[in-house]
Amino acid sequence: MTNLKPPFGNIQNAMELGKMVASQRKAQGLTQSDLAGLAQTGTRFISDLENGKGTVQFDKVMHILNLLGLDVVIMDRQS
Repeated sequence: MTNLKPPFGNIQNAMELGKMVASQRKAQGLTQSDLAGLAQTGTRFISDLENGKGTVQFDKVMHILNLLGLDVVIMDRQS
């Protein structure tokens, strides 16, 4: 038996990723300030990420996703 959960869906842009991050942060009872502290980054970065700013640093985004217990999965598109 596997513990795999279904995916949240396809993330196609920075805004969708930001909304997903904000949703997961809130579901875990964290404020932006809490998450920034855990990630050792500023609240401005968390705000920019959650608001869909497309120029946030990729490595920091991956760190935030890891802290929230989220994985990135790359798959071929099904036509």
